[in-house]
Amino acid sequence: MSFDVKNIRKQFPILDTKIGKYPLIYFDNGATSQKPQAVIDCIQTYYTSENSNIHRGVHHLSQVATENYEHARKTIQTYINAKNDYEIIFSQGTTHGINLVASSFGKLLKAGDEILISQMEHHSNIVPWQMLAEERGLVLKYIPMNQAGELIMAELPNLLTTKTKLVSVTHISNALGTINPIAEIIQAAHKIGAKVLIDGAQSLQHEQIDVQALDCDFLVFSGHKVFGPTGVGVLYGKEELLNAMPPYQGGGDMIKTVTLEKTTYNGLPHKFEAGTPNIIGGIGFGKAIAWLEEQDLEGIKKHETDLLVHATEKLSEIDGIQFYGTAEKKGSTISFLIEGTHPYDIGTLLNQQGIAVRTGHHCTQPIMDFYQIPGTIRASFSFYNTKEEIDQFIIALKKAITMLS
Repeated sequence: MSFDVKNIRKQFPILDTKIGKYPLIYFDNGATSQKPQAVIDCIQTYYTSENSNIHRGVHHLSQVATENYEHARKTIQTYINAKNDYEIIFSQGTTHGINLVASSFGKLLKAGDEILISQMEHHSNIVPWQMLAEERGLVLKYIPMNQAGELIMAELPNLLTTKTKLVSVTHISNALGTINPIAEIIQAAHKIGAKVLIDGAQSLQHEQIDVQALDCDFLVFSGHKVFGPTGVGVLYGKEELLNAMPPYQGGGDMIKTVTLEKTTYNGLPHKFEAGTPNIIGGIGFGKAIAWLEEQDLEGIKKHETDLLVHATEKLSEIDGIQFYGTAEKKGSTISFLIEGTHPYDIGTLLNQQGIAVRTGHHCTQPIMDFYQIPGTIRASFSFYNTKEEIDQFIIALKKAITMLS
C-alpha cells in the first residue's frame, strides 16, 4: 500500500469548498478534522433506513441499530487493542470522558490524596481536577515545562509520592504539538501505585495507540478529531478500575433493576452509559475508525512529518516570526506569532484568502501565561493537506503581514 494524497483528498468532499474566490485550505485540524465520504454516507444511511433506539427493542430496526452500535464498539476496541469490548465506554467526547473519571474515580479518593497533571494541559484536563480537589480536599500538582514546550521529566520523581493516586497528562499538546513521553510517565506512576489517564484527543488521528502495550489505566479521545462525528468519544478504562468506580449518571441502560427502594446497576459498559446515547455518533465513529484502518498508516505518519518539516522551514524564513513549541518530538502542529501584529488580525486576513487557522489561547491559558502572551496563530495539519497548500499559506501570510505593517 502506498500513500496517495490525491486519492485521499477525493474522499473529503468539503476540500472542494471555495471561500469567496479562493479554494479552502484547512489548517485547523487540531480543533476538528474533516469527514470522509464513507462516514457521511454512513450517517445518511442510518437516518434514512436504520433509525431506531438501541438495546431491548425486539423489532427489526432496533436490532439493526443495536448491532451496528455494538459493532462500532468492537471496531474501536480492536483499533486501540483493548482487552475487552466492554472496556470501551462511549462518551460525548474527551472532556466528558475526563469528567466521568474525575467524578467516578474521584469518589474513591480521600482528603490529602494527590493528583498530578502537567503545565501544558488543555483546560478540560485541568478544570475537572481543580473542581475535584476543592470538593474532596485533594492536592493538585503540575509537571513543569521548559521554554521549548517540553515537560521537565527530571522533576517527575520528586512530584510522584505515595500519596499520588492519579496522573493525568496529554499525549500530544493541542497548543504546542509536543509529543509527551507517556510510556515513561506511565511506568514511573505505576511504580508508586498511581493510576494514569492519557488524553489522546490529539493523537489517535495521527498514530495508533495500543493500550495494553502502553499499560495506561484510562484513555480518552474524541470522534470528531478522528474523522468521525461531533458529540461522541470514548473512555477506555481497565476492567477492574471501571468495576470499582460508581456510576457517573443515573437513568436508563445503566440499571439492572429499579424498585422504589433500591436500584442495582448494570454491568460494563452500560453502567456508564445512562440514557439514549448518540447512536449515530457511535456508529459513525466506528465507521471512521474502520475507514482509517484501511489507509496506509505508516504513509500517513511520514506525510504529516514531511508537512511539519516543510512548513517549519518556510515559516522560519519570515522576519519577526516567533515559534512556540519547539520540542524535539512534535506532532503536525505549529504555533507562532508575528512581531508587531495581533494573531486575530492575521487569522482574519488569512480567512479572506481561504485559509483556516486557529487563533487565541487554544483552551490552554496556563501555557500562554508561561510564555507571557495572549495567544498564538496555530496551523495544524492532517494527511489530506499538501505542501502546495503550505506554499499558498506562506504567500497569504506574507501578504497579511505586509497589510498590517
